[in-house]
Amino acid sequence: MSTKVSESTGYTENFQMSAFGYIMAALLAILLLPLLPVFVVAWLVWRAVRSDEENEDSFESWRKGAQRPPSGS
Repeated sequence: MSTKVSESTGYTENFQMSAFGYIMAALLAILLLPLLPVFVVAWLVWRAVRSDEENEDSFESWRKGAQRPPSGS
């Protein structure tokens, strides 16, 4: 007999899907972990190159340069 739409079967854990997700996450972590030093070096080079720019596009520089009255006035 089929289950009617109005009848809830309740929440049941799906162990197979949970296990598959954890296995995939572990495999991705294992595969990407050796690339971590490459990302760190690339980030350091990027920061060194970007530091030469006089005006860095950031929220802080935008906020400091904005000419508006302080909040509450």
